[in-house]
Amino acid sequence: MLERVADKLQTYMDLLSARQKLVASNLANIDTPGYKTRDIDFHFEFMSRTGSPDKPAVIEPDLPAKNDGNNVSLDRETRLLSENGMRFQMASLLARGQLKMVREAIQEGKGG
Repeated sequence: MLERVADKLQTYMDLLSARQKLVASNLANIDTPGYKTRDIDFHFEFMSRTGSPDKPAVIEPDLPAKNDGNNVSLDRETRLLSENGMRFQMASLLARGQLKMVREAIQEGKGG
């Protein structure tokens, strides 16, 4: 059971990392004419992933574009960075909790 949870946590953190890279790319291209915001359908990807090393599907959200065709929103990307950071912290805490449980089980198995 712990292994299944650990695998799901790993997949979750991998997707968070992929999203972080996309958001960074979006921000880096905020002034690039014609650049379209890219993101991950996080829920869909998480539910469909089986642990394969495939890259997550990248989507282009339907956001309003400026006159130059660029549709990157600083507010949206900043919000995504913050949300991603909080999710990563939560996943890290869960992973640490799992490791603590394993260590305690090992100690108990050794006789305390």
